[in-house]
Amino acid sequence: MQRWKCICAYDGTGFSGWQSQPKGDSLQDTIEARLADIAGEKTRIHASGRTDAGVHAMGQVFHFDAKWRHGGDKLAAALRHRLPRAIQIVSVRGVSADFHSRFSATGKIYDYHLNRGDADPFTRPYTWALMKPVDTGLMREAAAVLVGRKDFKAFSAFNGDQPDEGADTVRDLRRLDVLEHGRTIKVVAEADGFLYKMVRSLVGALVSAGEGKLSVAEITRHIESRVRTARIQTAPPQGLFLRRVMYR
Repeated sequence: MQRWKCICAYDGTGFSGWQSQPKGDSLQDTIEARLADIAGEKTRIHASGRTDAGVHAMGQVFHFDAKWRHGGDKLAAALRHRLPRAIQIVSVRGVSADFHSRFSATGKIYDYHLNRGDADPFTRPYTWALMKPVDTGLMREAAAVLVGRKDFKAFSAFNGDQPDEGADTVRDLRRLDVLEHGRTIKVVAEADGFLYKMVRSLVGALVSAGEGKLSVAEITRHIESRVRTARIQTAPPQGLFLRRVMYR
């Protein structure tokens, strides 16, 4: 039995997210069905983390254990066969038994794409079209107070009486860059890990700051309060891409 590390890319538009669903319409379900054909038995895959419905990836990582004696390249080719075009298997290689896609990760990088005004038909499915003017200078000022090791509970989907009340919500946000080129804006977020919907909440806060709806002082107060409020909007899923998962 060998442990295999797989890097994949996908367009999340037509899937119900990464995590397995009763209807079998998730990315995990789709890949596991193909693995079952290859291995001749049900094979569970474990990802670096779950992406929501409509979120994309360029470098998602998952691992699984399987009896396969023909090497990583042939396993990658076998996996690619019959998978939907929306899923690309980038690479497969054998790793040690103590490797874990989630628990061995040291960090992740996400990109979020925005567009000033409506985007063209080829870009629109993968960006957040901003119909109001935004000041990227104000967005950068807001980003500066968010960077660092902080409790990001107010920027996650956790709240109050949720079952995960006791969860560790402290993360080291190493980078939150606001880059612009013409009408396009890209937010790059890098951290040792992210909470549920944290990246989309950070982007939502930056956009609100850029529109003049949320001040740097208010963002600081939200961090200190550890309470999620309606003032922190969640950016839509289609602009979010998991770019890379980092390991030692």
